[in-house]
Amino acid sequence: MRVKMCSIHVDDPLTAFEFYTNTLGFEELMVMPEYQLYVVQSREDPLLGLLLEPSDNSVAEAYKKGLRKLGVPAIVFGTADVQAEFERLRALNVHFEQEPSTDASGTTAIFDDSCGNLIQLHQD
Repeated sequence: MRVKMCSIHVDDPLTAFEFYTNTLGFEELMVMPEYQLYVVQSREDPLLGLLLEPSDNSVAEAYKKGLRKLGVPAIVFGTADVQAEFERLRALNVHFEQEPSTDASGTTAIFDDSCGNLIQLHQD
């Protein structure tokens, strides 16, 4: 068994789709604008889809806002080089809440996805 698709609640799926593809570098997997359905995939792991889920109900919105208020990332993306990703994304005006730091678990950085979430980059 493996993970086929996971989701992240976003303020606006189309805006998120543009950010996740144009800025973060994900690729389009499925787009059905009439249903607000936007799914992206990583170039490194095209077998896993990430559904950009609309926060159009009170439970999803409360969850997303609660995580944000606590400073908890909604999802963690692995990368081979957090520092290089940090520099690339910062050059694209992505706002970082936490610059790269290293501890026993690896190197991490946290940025704002401009769609209501904090995202953690992680490198082992």
